[in-house]
Amino acid sequence: MKAAIFYEKHKILIEDVNIKEPKEDEVLVKVKYCGVCGTDVHIYEGAKGSTDVNPPRILGHEFSGCVEKIGSKVTKVKVGDKVAIDPNDYCNNCYHCNNARKHLCDSMTAVGVSLDGGFAEYATVKENLVFKVPDNVSYESAAMTEPISCCLHGIDLMDIKQGDTVMVVGTGNIGLIMIQLLKYSGAVNIIAVEPVEKRRERAKKYGANIVIDPINDNTENILKENNIFNIDKVIDCAGKIQTAEYSIKYAGKGATVMLFGLTDPDDELKIKPFELFQKEITIKTSFVNPYAFERAVNLLARNIVDVSEIITDIIELENINDVFTKKLYLNDGKVLIKS
Repeated sequence: MKAAIFYEKHKILIEDVNIKEPKEDEVLVKVKYCGVCGTDVHIYEGAKGSTDVNPPRILGHEFSGCVEKIGSKVTKVKVGDKVAIDPNDYCNNCYHCNNARKHLCDSMTAVGVSLDGGFAEYATVKENLVFKVPDNVSYESAAMTEPISCCLHGIDLMDIKQGDTVMVVGTGNIGLIMIQLLKYSGAVNIIAVEPVEKRRERAKKYGANIVIDPINDNTENILKENNIFNIDKVIDCAGKIQTAEYSIKYAGKGATVMLFGLTDPDDELKIKPFELFQKEITIKTSFVNPYAFERAVNLLARNIVDVSEIITDIIELENINDVFTKKLYLNDGKVLIKS
């Protein structure tokens, strides 16, 4: 099979490799689409992923496909099923796994990071990581299940209440998913902060009722004009130092700020503890997607989360290097690799 193999910083090669036959508890998946994530970009640039990467490695952890073969003890799926893959697996024996925090597992593994993933024609994964997807969900949309599940975990941690006013900073792929989840969770004022006009327009379509260009608009004036006197929750989806600082600045009294966007590993944030104290702000973070994958499938199946306009680029596997060298991931939406 053809696979895109990561060897070292800035080096991914398309090579022929053997298909790994599934063990008794494994499933062989014919990969259809695999999303390019910020984690893949960080690894390509020589940084750490959600777990350690030991090259050579087939990256890609956001993928959908069709079941090609199953191990002798597999009962969850059958050959021909449409599936999406939860990349994260846990030891189920450490302190965190035994205390309902499995995503903080001391020995977590991740398909497409520490294990071979979806930038290939086939992937062999454990049965517990495979989730059936209904026929009404396209393979393209199914590849977005993993990022939706990550957003769901972030929303879970935010404790959104009906009637909340929520600011979303950065309306790229993750921000647009968050806006839809917030709307469904009962937030009544959803403020989208985004410098790119096309993304602001998408944010309005997906449910934001106030949009702000942080570069050219006066944020305070727009909030006053819309009778926004306190922002209850802020979610930074951009993952930059300036957006984190912006999020803390505009968080209201008693607010919760979620630093969700993936920053560079060596970024350091300067904060003023007195400002946090004075407004009694809670700062939270969110790591991977525990207990959320099947719920993400259900949201796609019911069209509660729509990713049709979030996916904007589909690149053939043999051209995957263009995504990184030409930085196509900085374009208007999500890049999928087609196997």
